[in-house]
Amino acid sequence: MIRIVSTEAVRQIEAAADAAGFPYDLMMDNAGLAVARRAAAILKRLPDPTDSRVTVLVGSGNNGSDGLIAARLIAQNSPAQVRVYLLHKRPDDDPHVQAARAAGLFIADAEDDQRYRVLTNMIASANVVVDALFGIGIELPLRDDASKLLRAAHAALNGSEHADENLEGEIIQPAHPDTASRRARPFVLAVDCPSGLEADTGVVDKQTLHADETITFIAVKPGLLTAPGSAYVGDLTVATIGIPENTEGLKGEKRFYVDATYARDLLPQRDSASHKGTYGKALIVGGSVNYTGAAGMSALAAYRSGTGLVTVGAPAPVTAALAAHTLEPTWLLLPSDMGVLAAAAAPVIRKEAAAYNALLIGPGINRDKITKDMLIDLFRSKTKTVAKSGIGFIAAKTDDAAAGAEPLLPPLVLDADALNLLSEIDAWWTLLPASTVITPHAGEFGRLAALEREQVEQNRLTLAGEKAAAWNCIVLLKGPHTVIAHPDGRTAVLPFKTSALSTAGTGDVLAGLIVGLLAQGAQPFEAAILGGYLHGLAGVQAAQTLGGDRQVIAGDVLAAVPAAIRTLEKG
Repeated sequence: MIRIVSTEAVRQIEAAADAAGFPYDLMMDNAGLAVARRAAAILKRLPDPTDSRVTVLVGSGNNGSDGLIAARLIAQNSPAQVRVYLLHKRPDDDPHVQAARAAGLFIADAEDDQRYRVLTNMIASANVVVDALFGIGIELPLRDDASKLLRAAHAALNGSEHADENLEGEIIQPAHPDTASRRARPFVLAVDCPSGLEADTGVVDKQTLHADETITFIAVKPGLLTAPGSAYVGDLTVATIGIPENTEGLKGEKRFYVDATYARDLLPQRDSASHKGTYGKALIVGGSVNYTGAAGMSALAAYRSGTGLVTVGAPAPVTAALAAHTLEPTWLLLPSDMGVLAAAAAPVIRKEAAAYNALLIGPGINRDKITKDMLIDLFRSKTKTVAKSGIGFIAAKTDDAAAGAEPLLPPLVLDADALNLLSEIDAWWTLLPASTVITPHAGEFGRLAALEREQVEQNRLTLAGEKAAAWNCIVLLKGPHTVIAHPDGRTAVLPFKTSALSTAGTGDVLAGLIVGLLAQGAQPFEAAILGGYLHGLAGVQAAQTLGGDRQVIAGDVLAAVPAAIRTLEKG
């Protein structure tokens, strides 16, 4: 499992590993080797790897030593021409500098490059730039020399210094935008974190280098997952560098970064000797005249997750609009007033939900007062959920109804306007059954917690964990690197950050996936993690299919869910 730890915790882990017989020098060698392997993989993707150049930017600390080791190994194991640029001259007896010189590498330094012309040339002519200037110990603001060097690196990466001086003017074909010439930007591989980013907070210097990929060591640092820093990280790769998971400081950490292996292990099992009842029944309550499609999107997503049967409970105008072309769900007409759910729907939902294994409330329900009254009525009589037990993947039946007691609500997911309505109720969390899954984006979370959206975005990891405990529910905080927090302190962070999911309806797909997994018997925390992972992967794959993030709509994400599941299964 990939842990998420602070920079101070990383130092303690390194010290514990060293004391246990895993020395610092070996950690550094393994880190340099990991960087070299990633650089080699990047070079292989070039049209002609035999004619390639790598520039390694080296700082004065351990991060720079990692870069020097990587530079030597890249040169030894690839046809690339490797050059090194030092922010500060390192001591003559530095073993890593000596090894780089012995390998025949060209080494330049900033002290002899007052106008950064050598740096500019080394970056502009490179295919890959390895950023090993500043590691996780950086403190902002940067010193003047560091800031100036990063500014020069920016200019070189963006090509502002390298227009073709032999052209007297540009030739432009407005009707053929694909013919526009653009210099290929070098691929930037950051070592541990992009230079200029505070690894604990995500705060960045204005000259911070944007990486295409960041390879971080031992564990993921919180700042790599926190805005604005997360936007500078690119793809995030983790190298454990051989430190065992049971090392002091790692084994007790409850925050973790979800990878494909972890998500794959959460997939519900399938059995050829099965029927629709084997995989559960999900009830989705939602829809209003202004938002007719949301509940339908959630229902289809629940089916795509593997659920055996899905029912949509909605006002009559919604069912009429959806039923003609959304063929798979069954339908439950709920009491409504002017096209929105009315208070009289609460007892109907209570009665009908007893026959289902999971319940989702929220997609498209609108924020009308009578719908809020319905939620209050529904939840005030419910303080717990059906226990998940029994044979196979389905919850066992209880004897509550037979004994004359009100049936209990099944495991519950709340999304969209259900959350906005709850936020208008004092101490709303006291109304919810334990382990309810809520799926707010930052704005909705802010309303639930009485915080500004900016406060939420700047402190997602901590706030999600704190509020999950305070509210006694599973919090899935949507956004780049979606956070899923359990009241017991466990916090999972997803690896996806794509604008493909920044479009209306994708949240309905996510909520449907989660309720579908709950219906199949997954525990709420695990259902939220797997649903979120499949949702993010489907968004990425939809963008790849369509050729970019901006083209993706929610239906594309839904259509990509089967491929995402296949990708995870094949893993």
